[in-house]
Amino acid sequence: MEIYVEFDSILFQPFLPENSQVNPNIYGAELAFWLSKQLAIKGIITSYPHHEDWGWFLEYITDLGDEYWLCCGNREGSSNRWLCYFVPKPKSLFKFNTPRVENAQSLLDTLNAVLHEALLINNIHWSNDFDLYTQT
Repeated sequence: MEIYVEFDSILFQPFLPENSQVNPNIYGAELAFWLSKQLAIKGIITSYPHHEDWGWFLEYITDLGDEYWLCCGNREGSSNRWLCYFVPKPKSLFKFNTPRVENAQSLLDTLNAVLHEALLINNIHWSNDFDLYTQT
């Protein structure tokens, strides 16, 4: 299942100075807030954005109580190449009872629709790249 997407856009370039960012050259607040709003408009309710050292994420909890993170940020060294990836959050410390990705397919489908409908988002590419999971 494709849970990682990259795309180009000038929409999410940071408007605050570098010393206001999470870390040097780590952007994504504008993207995270935009995604939260666009998903909500389509009926997918997430949290407001949270930040980590590596970027930003939205929490999404299904009706079954399964928790997922939609992580997002800029591609290293770029302020117009963006990525989002999807992380099911285990219900225990030892990663037992990790939710199935399929239980949040509506979030992924809506994310895909939102990205494709935006006028200034281009070169959208989905994949199964799990290498970024080590960042969360």
